[in-house]
Amino acid sequence: MLRLMPQPGSFKVASRHRSFETSLDPAVQGRLRVKRTVESLREEIRDEATTVRARRIFERPRELFRLEIQNPDMGYQRTTLLDRETLDALCSEDAVRCQLDPHLNPTD
Repeated sequence: MLRLMPQPGSFKVASRHRSFETSLDPAVQGRLRVKRTVESLREEIRDEATTVRARRIFERPRELFRLEIQNPDMGYQRTTLLDRETLDALCSEDAVRCQLDPHLNPTD
């Protein structure tokens, strides 16, 4: 009997309960999405081989930062746009704060 390969992206166990989240208020959904993004960024930044750069790209009407994460050994690069509040939340952990450029350290 010939066995077919499963479709990409069809996993038996989801990482989160999506049907529950769709019943939430859109503002709550947004906060949960930001929380997941910040946790994902923290995990990547903790890696010692990772190079992290943050640059302010807009000051007005809202302060925005471009966060660039690179791991040359793995050929990996990630770019994320963050506002000041989210960058502050990301830098609440010492290991993450040490990796960021000193002139953009939001706790100064």
